[in-house]
Amino acid sequence: MPTIDPVNLASPEFKSNAYSIYARLRAEEPVHRTTLPDGRVLWLVTRYEDCVAALKDERLVKDWRAIGVDLFGMDKERMLLERHMLNMDPPDHTRLRAIVNKAFTPRLVEGLRGRIQAIADSLLDDVQERGEMDVVADYAFPLPIIVIAEMLGVPVEDRHRIRAWSDAIVGGVPTRERVERMGGMIKEFKDYLLAMVEERRRAPREDLLSALVHVEEEGAGKLDERELLSMVFLLLVAGHETTVNLIANGILALLTHPAEKEKLRADPSLMRSAIEELLRYDSPVETATFRFAREDVELGGAVIPKGDVVVVVLGSANRDPELTPSPETLDLAREPNRHIAFGLGVHYCLGAPLARLEGQIAIGTILRRMPNLALEVAPEAIQIRPSLIVRGPAALPVSF
Repeated sequence: MPTIDPVNLASPEFKSNAYSIYARLRAEEPVHRTTLPDGRVLWLVTRYEDCVAALKDERLVKDWRAIGVDLFGMDKERMLLERHMLNMDPPDHTRLRAIVNKAFTPRLVEGLRGRIQAIADSLLDDVQERGEMDVVADYAFPLPIIVIAEMLGVPVEDRHRIRAWSDAIVGGVPTRERVERMGGMIKEFKDYLLAMVEERRRAPREDLLSALVHVEEEGAGKLDERELLSMVFLLLVAGHETTVNLIANGILALLTHPAEKEKLRADPSLMRSAIEELLRYDSPVETATFRFAREDVELGGAVIPKGDVVVVVLGSANRDPELTPSPETLDLAREPNRHIAFGLGVHYCLGAPLARLEGQIAIGTILRRMPNLALEVAPEAIQIRPSLIVRGPAALPVSF
């Protein structure tokens, strides 16, 4: 069996070899038991069929509190940002999701097309004369954070602070020691969000944050303050993290597959299927967030004991030969494409229409405006971000 050092699940060594490790796990031990550095047991689910089953299995819950699990001994301060949709099960999940669902319908998202295009063009205008840039810092990060900040009504100039908080939260492997170490940053983020909520209570605006504050003030059990803060936190973090990595991974995949890149440049009508294939080929969210066994669960030939952590590896499922022929090949015209990059079931990504649109515009615009785009470093020199959850390059230097 491949060796998975529990300390190194998010290390550069693991991340650079993740797909080969996942391939061996799918073949030899598709539901693999490992441990976190603090001794907590964690099960990696790697086959497509098992991942689909796990994502739909009501015995694998998101709310650790409901089954009496102590998640890293979080104190009250840090728990203030944890009561959001990704950590809840129906009926609370259903109630919370319904509150923001209308803001992310395909019709309303399509109405943002012009603004997203303007942001993409502005970001490329800023670097045009330089002839080089870091795709992550100059393009893939600012585009989605500007979009979600504007939707919520958060000051766009604060985006680098938000990025630092987000990096601290999604980076590395979550352990008790790490949660305690980043407690200060979580408090900063909480205080920042609380100040904006108080401002909207005093002076509402025409933005999503004001709408959420209004729902909270309506009462009747719709949204309490902890849920409000957690909701805004989730929208800010999840509202840009997926797309940052979709854009960066997508551009990297195209630059390392020049024939596919030229095919897309020559035929922009391929963009819809291209985005689906880029989501599958190098999934921006490598693993779904933690699930917890509510009871002993048999899955993929293994028995997961009650209370253990289950991690569905979306990136592995999307490279499973049972999903699609030649999964290691990038084929921008691949149809059908039943990837699970946005998850599945009740927790399917609410922001999927927005991420898809941002990806289409960002990648289409850079290919059109910078036909000579090229990597400035060898592909093997690119460092993948140290995170168990998201997958993408820390930096992507290019010239054009």
